[in-house]
Amino acid sequence: MTVEFDEVDGQRIATFGTGPRKIVAVHGITASLMAWATVGRRLPDGWSLVAMDLRGRGHSASLPGPYGLPRHAEDVLRVAEHVGAGPDAVLTGHSMGAYVAALAAGQRAFAKVVLVDGGLPLPPLPDDVDPDAATQATLGPALERLRQTFASPEAYVDFFKAHPAFAGNWTSDVEAYVRYDLTGPDGALTSRAVGEAVLADGRWMRVERDRIGAALERITAPLVLLRAPRGLLDQPVGLLPDDLAAPWIERLPGLRDELVPGCNHYTILFDERCADIVAARLTS
Repeated sequence: MTVEFDEVDGQRIATFGTGPRKIVAVHGITASLMAWATVGRRLPDGWSLVAMDLRGRGHSASLPGPYGLPRHAEDVLRVAEHVGAGPDAVLTGHSMGAYVAALAAGQRAFAKVVLVDGGLPLPPLPDDVDPDAATQATLGPALERLRQTFASPEAYVDFFKAHPAFAGNWTSDVEAYVRYDLTGPDGALTSRAVGEAVLADGRWMRVERDRIGAALERITAPLVLLRAPRGLLDQPVGLLPDDLAAPWIERLPGLRDELVPGCNHYTILFDERCADIVAARLTS
């Protein structure tokens, strides 16, 4: 697979493949563009996938705030224009990236929008629950690692291997994704993801539910939702269970909903069988 790296106004992008049909892909809240490598490798001939490191993540970590999903949507649209992804392009996002994709697709035309285990408004928080606390509770180990330092790349890899979502699901693409995220001096390595950005974006998702819903209703392109049956920690209830998805399936008549069997919130992109399904839905 051909991978080419570039920058757009200081934002790192990577293009997987060389085909003229383009997919613009957005990663999750503590992730990076490397989350899309397995899917990018499994595209049919004639397609290419352009992924970006969102500001505050990966090699775009130094891009300044303010953060928040509307700012990321602006970045996505700028990248799409830069790479020539016109109205015949497909837009996709995973996890938080699906919410960003929904906001971007509400502003301009795409041929199709594919939301991967994200994009539907989460349940409202009780009045006495702080959005930052809810973000920390949801993300668990993903947020914990932003506060840690690691003695070596191998120690960071071991941290991820202990994550419940990757137990028995380790691949070379997962390892490349993990190693890409490291920065800092030997003996004090850290994740590239900026904690301030993660909390700001998590807060936005929790408190701006109405804006997410309005964006979904503005999308005119065919809309596909791919859900993982298992959660961020491989728990048996996914991020978007049936009872959360059902009202939106009814509310959005153009939405095609599909549960991708045998995967969790992370392996829906990294497991080759699940990635094959994602690639097929992006390009069919």
